Amino acid sequence: MKASLFFSQALLLAFTLCLAPIAGAQAQEQPWPVKPIRLINPFAPGGFGDGVARPLWDQLGQALGQPILVESQAGANGALASSVVSRAAPDGHTLLLANLGPIAINPALRPQAASEPLKELVAITQIVSGPLVLVVHGDFPAKDLQALIAYAKANSGKLSYGSVGHGSTTHLAGELLNLKAGLDLLQIPYKGAAPVITNILGKQIEMGFINISIAKPHLDSGQLRALGVTTLSRAAIFPNLPAIAERLPDFEVNPWWGLMAPYGTPQTVIDRIALEAAKILKKVEIAERFRQNGLEPEGTTPMIFAQKVVSDTAKWRQLVQTNNIKPE
Repeated sequence: MKASLFFSQALLLAFTLCLAPIAGAQAQEQPWPVKPIRLINPFAPGGFGDGVARPLWDQLGQALGQPILVESQAGANGALASSVVSRAAPDGHTLLLANLGPIAINPALRPQAASEPLKELVAITQIVSGPLVLVVHGDFPAKDLQALIAYAKANSGKLSYGSVGHGSTTHLAGELLNLKAGLDLLQIPYKGAAPVITNILGKQIEMGFINISIAKPHLDSGQLRALGVTTLSRAAIFPNLPAIAERLPDFEVNPWWGLMAPYGTPQTVIDRIALEAAKILKKVEIAERFRQNGLEPEGTTPMIFAQKVVSDTAKWRQLVQTNNIKPE
């Protein structure tokens, strides 16, 4: 009797173990997405999130079979959006529109308060990169970067540059210029690029690092003069404008946008989003739209994007420590 009971229990256990892989496979093969996908934008409505990139979201939603709804969660210099996504269910229905500032610069500025992004979020793909451009007033004495450096050294501590906020890429670009060229430029933070441009035009400040698409109309009119772009190589939109790195080796400030998801999101979901996004970014009309706005399509793999986040965080942490930059 005992032998018979033992045999029955063993048979039941073996049957259960055989079913386990099948159940796991069925769980992994559940349809996705089954509802609209929320894309959390870390900044206010407009701009890249639901302006420049709208055709990408429309086509990506069509490829995935559900619409992508952009939802702005501005606050805490982008940290609010990251928090919202990191706490969401890791089922692929909530994504983060990731940006260099909130993801890689915030942790560098606030190492004690900020969490490590890749412990709470998983990288999907880098969508685009986009250089800043160093601009001065059209009447500024220096006509190129070499002349600017000489002029700034001759007027040490007297020149200022505008940024779109303390801890922004436009702030740290100035800090990197100070470090690489041995300057003492003073940062003047503003709330957005528009007042930076206004005050350069009004000659209240001498210069600023501006998103290339925002600066372009003023450069075309001659009101502003560009002295260099912040990518390692020249920008397609201004092929005759030198990269700052041509004068200051390794100078690079290359803001990016990408997609991330809550940690624990199935790899199959991550890979599918990355694959479909890369296909769309290769389309001529999509790539051209981004390039007209001074952005370069990327469409990287999840692994390459994750490596980018890690390397950028380390880079800006080193600058913050070297220049003794404090959070506000």
